[in-house]
Amino acid sequence: MSLVAIDGPAGSGKSTVARAVAGRLGLRYLDTGAMYRSVALAALERGVDPGDGDALAKLAGALDIEVGERGVRLDGVDATTAIREPGVTAVVSAVSAHPPVRAELVRRQRRWVEQHGGGVVEGRDIGTVVFPNADLKVFLTASEEERARRRQRDEQAPDVNAVAADISRRDKVDSSRAVSPLRPADDAVVIDTTGRTVDDVVDQVVGLL
Repeated sequence: MSLVAIDGPAGSGKSTVARAVAGRLGLRYLDTGAMYRSVALAALERGVDPGDGDALAKLAGALDIEVGERGVRLDGVDATTAIREPGVTAVVSAVSAHPPVRAELVRRQRRWVEQHGGGVVEGRDIGTVVFPNADLKVFLTASEEERARRRQRDEQAPDVNAVAADISRRDKVDSSRAVSPLRPADDAVVIDTTGRTVDDVVDQVVGLL
């Protein structure tokens, strides 16, 4: 079994790099952030308070979440675009900060790896909490300016300053939460992707194996 854990903050390039690394190695790819976004979307649609951890955990446990290379399905409905909407982005850090929610999704993530015999898994706590024994742990980062530009491009947002402010807010929430804070694992290879091409970064990651 080959397992690669790729972590990093919003806009660091982890989804793009992780997907490309998986393709290069012939492994399956899992975007764990899409799972948390799915719970956040369901909470918004069903009127569940993003601050109510117990209610969110109950909701998460009941959801049918399918995350694959071709998109995301939530209870059988295509949610690939919906989970990227600004409203979901605004609450996903708060939703994912609740320990019971994380426990439920970590259980699912570990089951996914067992079912697929490994893979490339990306998120914010993969190398530190979910798979501390991964074959390779990578933590991607980039300058705040670069990350804001990438998110503005991907989300087609009109105001880069607003995107930068949202990234800063998410960084603070994700890195200061009590459970599974965003940080590199002690044995992770930290890679700054600022100004680098995807192929360049992928070459470096694959070369570490």
